[in-house]
Amino acid sequence: MKRDWGKWFYHAFVRAVRTFAEAALAYLGSSATVLGDVNWLGVLSAGALGFVTAMLLALTGLPEEETAAQRTDPPDQEISRGE
Repeated sequence: MKRDWGKWFYHAFVRAVRTFAEAALAYLGSSATVLGDVNWLGVLSAGALGFVTAMLLALTGLPEEETAAQRTDPPDQEISRGE
């Protein structure tokens, strides 16, 4: 199967951005109780690590890309009703 790198990069990037947000949110939720106590460098660092990890894991395969490749419209067929 030939890989469409444009679609792969799109799906990998979307997944990596979501992982960035989840990692940053997890760090943010555990690090401070008020906005002034947030270590923003730590939040960005955790998000960046999540982003890089997601991009590297995308090299093993993406379910989004595989399901998009499998989606094809079935050919028009007459349904036999046994009449």
